[in-house]
This record gives sequence, structure tokens and C-alpha cells, in this order.
Amino acid sequence: MTPTPTSIPDASIPDASARDASARDASAPDASALDVPAPPKFAWLDGELVDWSDATVHVTTLALHYGIGFFEGIRCHDTPDGPAFFRLGDHLRRLARSAAVYGVALPHTAGELAEACRQVVLRNGLTDCYLRPLVFLGAGPNPLQAPLRCSVTASAAGPLVGPPKEGGVRAQISAFQRYGANTLPPAAKASGQYLNAFLAQRAAVQAGYGEAILLNEAGFVADGWAHNVFVVADGELVTPPVWSGGLPGITRDTVLTLAAERGIPVAERPLARSDLYLADECFLTGTAAGVVAVSSVDDRVLTGGAPGPVTRTVADLVTAVAAGATEAHPQWREYLH
Repeated sequence: MTPTPTSIPDASIPDASARDASARDASAPDASALDVPAPPKFAWLDGELVDWSDATVHVTTLALHYGIGFFEGIRCHDTPDGPAFFRLGDHLRRLARSAAVYGVALPHTAGELAEACRQVVLRNGLTDCYLRPLVFLGAGPNPLQAPLRCSVTASAAGPLVGPPKEGGVRAQISAFQRYGANTLPPAAKASGQYLNAFLAQRAAVQAGYGEAILLNEAGFVADGWAHNVFVVADGELVTPPVWSGGLPGITRDTVLTLAAERGIPVAERPLARSDLYLADECFLTGTAAGVVAVSSVDDRVLTGGAPGPVTRTVADLVTAVAAGATEAHPQWREYLH
């Protein structure tokens, strides 16, 4: 299915009706950059490259029934020195940590997975692209005895771009709460944990918004449905600590690092609903979407509905380092050749 304007690369919301489609926020963070006119030729499955059409599983695969799986979204950028993964090692370490939270060891080493990522990019003739490593339960008598399987896919994606001069995503604070740490561990990027986000985002889209922002059980901001949340208040860049319920995002960490190096004051502290309403600026971050300006929260317009100066600066910093347009942080770029 072709992603809709409000679908986001880490998950997609199916059309509920023509009314939903007409209500969607055209300024939402979208997956249009990830649209692929034709499917790739190859995927990596259980240790070997296979034809794209052969990268399938049986309907008895337990991950389909129980949502038990762990995944990553990784970017590869076409830089002046050739295609390069951005923070590949950090993504693969997070994949291993996600599985470890559930007491699961990955069926392949980090080196094997890195080579799998390299192969799917090269064999498909890609440069700017988005990769999805996935570890999931296969078919078996029960979830505790099923074998682990692993796949890596890559799809063409446009380069990261900064926010538009005008507009941004209209966000809604969801009536659905982010689950607590003793319900599902937020440190894990696990497949089934996105059901909570799906409910929130679907409701936001149906109401005409582009992004759902979820609060935790204590009433503080956790994250967006598939993004981390930042606000700018009195010149300070603030994001909720990961213990508030958000994923420890790679792009989130990139933003905190680059902003601090630029001299922008940064802080991690709990954010209340009112902090979003009163923010000078607000933006979202994610691997596929990059930095996305928020134009309003619950219809409270921010920065006149246009991306603010800190949002633009941060977006430019992230884009430059990912695309190899700066010599800063060369350790974050892993070249394929």
C-alpha cells in the first residue's frame, strides 16, 4: 500500500474511509520520500540473500499472532564520498538491547547484520535508502519454543530535507496513554508495543491531525506515536527523559549532541501538556522523518504556524552530518565501499 500523507516510515495507518483521507493533515510527517515505484530485487532472510518475492513467512508464524519481534529503522545516505549508513553500529546495538530486554539473544552477530545491511543496499543498487532489520518469532508449538528468524530489507528513500518555510504537522495530545514501564518496557523497539501507538495515531488522523503525542500514566509527555518530542522554551531545547516512556531514539541523541555542540542549551526533563501549549517551538525526530516541525498542539498555534529558528538550525545540523556535508562526527558514517 502506498503510504498516505500522514503515514510515517516506522508504521502506517490504513485508510479507514474516504472521509479519513480528506481529513488528513497534508503537512504531517510523511513517508512519501520512501515511496518505491517498483519493489527491490533482493531481501536478506535468515542468513542469505533471496529474491524479493521469496522473502515470505507462513501464516503460522507466531510473530503474526503475538506481535513478538524487534526491529530497527536505519538510513543510508548518498554522501560526497559514496553511500554511507548513519549510526549503523548504534542501531544494531539498540536492536540487540531490545531483544535482551525480552530475554532474547539475536540469531546473528552484529557483524553479520551489518554485512546483511550492506548487501541489500549494494545488490539492489541503492544509495539514499531506508533499511529495516527485523528479528521475529517463527512457527513453533508456542512462543517460548519457536525459532527466531531474521530479515533485512532496504527501500529507496529521498534524502533528508529540512522543514518547509511554512507549516508543519498539526499534533493532538492523545486520549490513549503510553503504557507504563512495568507493563511494556519502553527501552525496547518491539513490534507489539506499537499497537498502543497505532490506536493513538489512528484516532489523531481520523480527527484531522497529523501526529499523536502520548502522555504517560503520570500525565507527562512520553513521545509521539513513532517519534521523540522536543520543545524550545526560553532558548532552551528540552526533551522528556527516556524514563518518561519514550524510545531512546538515535536521532534524539544526535539532536542533543549537535545542539549542545552548537551552544544551544539542552535539557532532559519531564514535560507537562501545558509545556507543549506554551512552547516557543516544538518538533519531532525520527530516523526516517528526520526533524519535523510541529505547527500546533491541540490547535494552539506555535511560532505562527511556521518552523522556528531552533528547529531549522537543528534540522540543518542533522542533515549535514548525516549526508557527509560536514567533517563532524565521522564515526557516525559507515561507508559501503
